[in-house]
Amino acid sequence: RPPRSTPSNSSAASDVYKRQTDGSVEIIKKYEPWLTYWVSEPDRGQSHAINKGFSRVTGDIVAWLNSDDVYLPHVFQRIAKYLETHSKVMAVFGDAWFVDEKGKRKALYKGVERPFVRRLMYWYGWEVPQPTVFLRKKVLEKVGFLDESYEYALDYEWFLRVSRFFGLHHLGVTLALYRLHEKSKTGSWTETRPKFHRECERAIQQYIQWYKPIGIYIRLHKSIFALRGKIGKILRSLGIIS
Repeated sequence: RPPRSTPSNSSAASDVYKRQTDGSVEIIKKYEPWLTYWVSEPDRGQSHAINKGFSRVTGDIVAWLNSDDVYLPHVFQRIAKYLETHSKVMAVFGDAWFVDEKGKRKALYKGVERPFVRRLMYWYGWEVPQPTVFLRKKVLEKVGFLDESYEYALDYEWFLRVSRFFGLHHLGVTLALYRLHEKSKTGSWTETRPKFHRECERAIQQYIQWYKPIGIYIRLHKSIFALRGKIGKILRSLGIIS
């Protein structure tokens, strides 16, 4: 998860995460005639910045793109056409290419459609590439804005809310480039993973407490996952597996 500094959608842009030194403001100014609103000012963090953008949304389809990520060509037309012809689908996502600082493609970040309970098992990985998510404005009105108390798992917590009420439909196409670099949250994954997981654990608590059988089922899966990891570590130390 890169710095996540410039949220935007088809009709509004907000450059408010922190004072930009990467040329974001200059880029936004190039597209100013097609934006209903944009601002560059101090804020209380990434979630607050994105929420400022959400509060200005005027279109029927909502998304946010961070300043180090890129939409692939014709994405807006593709999403608009799909949602127009599938009236019951409320939120969609696709696949993304991981790219380095220079934009070189490294690996495909494959999105996978999962049941809601499986989404709660964050330790298996998160298969919803954030830059590829688009949803109807009605979804935003139902689930609310991002929880500003989250610094790392802000999208995970929000997508759980979306999944609970509406689900997330996978389109099976590549929609964006997801940039990884040393200064990004995901780029230093070894260092930031514990912070992500602590916030993910907090995010799932409300659902575990809401329905006890779900909590038991999830804890069992987590225990099995941890046990498999320990066994694998022992076998690798013995040279039995590589």
